[in-house]
Amino acid sequence: MEILRTILTVIYVIDCIALTVVVLMQEGKQQGLGAYRRVSQTLTWGRNKSRSAEGTLIRATKIMAVLFIVLSVVLNMNF
Repeated sequence: MEILRTILTVIYVIDCIALTVVVLMQEGKQQGLGAYRRVSQTLTWGRNKSRSAEGTLIRATKIMAVLFIVLSVVLNMNF
């Protein structure tokens, strides 16, 4: 069981680092007056947002956040 805990801890640390990097790579939602120009771009690119780099980063953030929470719960169990 100690080997499993070690493996899960390594995965947890990798997930923490990757989650931090992915969150820092995302653009901020408030960018002052520049946000008004993005409204037209959002309307134009709204249908393909999931295929864009920003959509990929958002999806990766969600997946890694769920993995982070699940691993946190599992590693706190006494098995």
